[in-house]
Amino acid sequence: MTTWRPADEHESTAGWHLWLSLSTPLWPGPAWDGTAASAMAGLGTVLSACARLECTGPLSDLLHSAVFVGSLPHELWSTDLEPLDGERLALLHADLSGVADHFSHLRTVLATGGGWAELESR
Repeated sequence: MTTWRPADEHESTAGWHLWLSLSTPLWPGPAWDGTAASAMAGLGTVLSACARLECTGPLSDLLHSAVFVGSLPHELWSTDLEPLDGERLALLHADLSGVADHFSHLRTVLATGGGWAELESR
């Protein structure tokens, strides 16, 4: 989906909440312990926030897209407690990069349609 316009104030608010959820950092922070499970903390936070959102119509399509794309790597990596070697780190990085790119696209669609594109450019 490349465009979205809120139909009413309720949908605008829901879009704003989805945009905020998708703005959660996905990359591991300084406390990262070197495991894939720990690296998935940000993505887990996003997916939990998305699960609490109630959306209808085209906004629901954006929400489902975010959950679908994020769930696959989260399910794959979130229980992996072994320290990452170089090869697995590259695979994890590729998965997180793909999710981050998709979420970035969704944030742009939401920001443009919701009228807060200036915030997305910061």
